[in-house]
Amino acid sequence: MEEQIKRVVTCTKISYLVFWLLPLSVVAAGELGAGWVGLYAEHARGIYLAETLVILLTACCVPVSLKLFSWILAKKIDKVSIDKALRLYLRWSIVRLALLALPVLCGCAVYYLMLSNKSILCALIALTASLFCLPGEGRLRGELRINNDDL
Repeated sequence: MEEQIKRVVTCTKISYLVFWLLPLSVVAAGELGAGWVGLYAEHARGIYLAETLVILLTACCVPVSLKLFSWILAKKIDKVSIDKALRLYLRWSIVRLALLALPVLCGCAVYYLMLSNKSILCALIALTASLFCLPGEGRLRGELRINNDDL
């Protein structure tokens, strides 16, 4: 059982690292002068539409990702065996990060394609929300209510 817990913690840490490396790679490409930077900077309607979509995406994905996980934890994960709970915990942790990655990546892309400051702020909001999802063994044990005595 301890081995499974360690494996799930390792997988969640890797997924969290990938979550942070994706926007960093977009930012690195944009700052190093990729050819697509500012490609649509002069399309006012397109900028307005893209900014609006990124704002709406952020406004939807951030609260949904944080609340959905706690709801799934209470309604589904707490009611199954520990083996299945660990698998579900890993799956929904990745889903939560994927929901947060949407506004982050879209915000970074719109920022560099259209040079829009509003979209990078939305990406920073989603990145800040990801700090509530820091993985760790203590967090996993707390959320799944696993004590060392139970194993």
